[in-house]
Amino acid sequence: MGIPVLILGGTGTGKTTSLRNFEENEITVYNVASKPLPFKKKFPKTYQAPNYAKITKSMAKNGSKTYIIDDSQYLLAFELFDKVNVLGYEKFTQLAVNFKQLITFVSNELPSDAIVYFLHHTETNEYGMTKAKTIGKMLDEKITVEGLFTIVLQTKIEKGQYFFVTQNTGMSTCKSPMEMFELEIDNDLKFVDERIREYYELGGKKDESTKQLGQR
Repeated sequence: MGIPVLILGGTGTGKTTSLRNFEENEITVYNVASKPLPFKKKFPKTYQAPNYAKITKSMAKNGSKTYIIDDSQYLLAFELFDKVNVLGYEKFTQLAVNFKQLITFVSNELPSDAIVYFLHHTETNEYGMTKAKTIGKMLDEKITVEGLFTIVLQTKIEKGQYFFVTQNTGMSTCKSPMEMFELEIDNDLKFVDERIREYYELGGKKDESTKQLGQR
């Protein structure tokens, strides 16, 4: 049973930059929008413009412990563009089903020490709450995307510093297990990965420095 983790944030708030401390061969990256990295490092195990089938097929045989889907909301958006001439609401149902099935695949089919990070854009609803960006109402009204994840972190920028917020402060959907993180931590996904592995006893390395705050 793999662990899906949702990383939320607007564009330019540090989602992709949080990968900077991983070693080049340490992660597999699914670059949905085929964007250049915002730092000088290359990850050889990168798939450009993958669809759902390519992602699941790769994960099934890849053997990596850490996967990154960047940016996962484009899986929804690009599929909608591909079906722009399809009439009716059925296409929105299929969009929701495909995205949900990817999360289910991670949870049910991957090894227990595999972690998949969904780097995902946000939107603000009519009540002022920041949430995962979706298309159509099915994912929001019938499922709630964040409900399929135990760990949901959100980017934050304050005085030139980049953070992850780890708990719901009232107007977000952030959450994480008790005592896994402090309320705000550095936007370092390598640290997050190590901490999750330590918490769930997946063979992670304990980080005595406990990087809770910092600059990217």
